[in-house]
Amino acid sequence: MANKKILVTGADGFIGSHLTEMLLARGFEVRALSQYNSFNYWGWLEGINHPNLEVISGDVRDPHFCQKLAKGCDTIFHLAALIAIPYSYIAPDSYIETNITGTLNMCQAALDQGVKRIIHTSTSEVYGTANYVPIDEKHPLQPQSPYSASKIGADAIAMSFYNAFNLPLTIARPFNTYGPRQSARAVIPTIITQIASGIKEIKLGDLTPTRDFNYVKDTCRGFIQLSECDSAMGETINIGSNTEISVGDTLQLIKKLMNSDVVFTSDEQRIRPANSEVFRLCCDNSKINKLTGFKPEFSIEKGLSETIEWFLIPENLSRYKAMIYNQ
Repeated sequence: MANKKILVTGADGFIGSHLTEMLLARGFEVRALSQYNSFNYWGWLEGINHPNLEVISGDVRDPHFCQKLAKGCDTIFHLAALIAIPYSYIAPDSYIETNITGTLNMCQAALDQGVKRIIHTSTSEVYGTANYVPIDEKHPLQPQSPYSASKIGADAIAMSFYNAFNLPLTIARPFNTYGPRQSARAVIPTIITQIASGIKEIKLGDLTPTRDFNYVKDTCRGFIQLSECDSAMGETINIGSNTEISVGDTLQLIKKLMNSDVVFTSDEQRIRPANSEVFRLCCDNSKINKLTGFKPEFSIEKGLSETIEWFLIPENLSRYKAMIYNQ
């Protein structure tokens, strides 16, 4: 990707902002999409000042805007999406518009503008509760929430552009990414922010599900390595660690790392409907390893330590509302 102009959609979000920083550090010119708002607020891009960074505000739901956004770009990392599962229960149409229609708009723009490579972001949620572990890319897709259904649809739209129009596309399917700046709707920030705020009883949902947690820097490296791999074209590829840990054990590990004596209490509003809960996720990352040599560099302990350190900075912690359930 040397000397190429890179577009990152969803750059104002958690993973997108880290990917933007990593690309800038590697010398690329980055056009970063921040969702339009009247406050001219750039989310997690605020404070990132770099001569090779161009921030543009807009919305992937508008096809005309997407054409202008993609113009002149060689590579696109498409991360823009609505991601919160609980909110998809009450506002599913928003997920169809952003995740499916937005992906259609970006793929059409990439095709029309002659983009040389597009990395479309999927999610391990499309697999649903594991039928077998570790989960490889051939695992059945199970839409257990409107969110996961919208991502299955987005993946299908993306791959159709490769099959029908030879759009040079790869679907990157990261498992559960965590780290600094993650939304409070996710379990790890929920635990850390409540402990850091001095709360003695942590409110969580079900502690039994397992997840394949991956530190955000590892996920971003996976994205970049896939974009540099010609053999990944037209492929769907997991990004994960080949390990799993339960939410309950994650809670205990964070307690230990933060020297905390908090106790857990169940919060009914945080529990998913029974048929919607994904009870087990564990990634088979052999495909990305074979194609690119990718291996995670962060253990769960190392990644959590860096995450906790970031959240304990008062300026960062003040951005989170630990007492309010964030869907």
